[in-house]
Amino acid sequence: MSRFWGQMFKSTNHQGYLKLIAWLKKSRLEKRLTVRQLGEMLDEPFQFVSKIENGQRNLSVHEYVQYCNALEIEAEVGLKILRK
Repeated sequence: MSRFWGQMFKSTNHQGYLKLIAWLKKSRLEKRLTVRQLGEMLDEPFQFVSKIENGQRNLSVHEYVQYCNALEIEAEVGLKILRK
């Protein structure tokens, strides 16, 4: 049995998750995309993007990768943000 050296956080209020979401939002804004435009790129309603950026909804790993691909940013950069 392996040892786990930390606590799992499932909340959208966790500091690392908030930094990750702030990075995603900053990336969207730097590309001058609206939530509506990003939603269209993801084939999701704009509320999907809005809820993620407002901390009302968690991203799954698969959704996170799709989000990064749509923004043309490296998912690995966001993972480094979580590790800090």
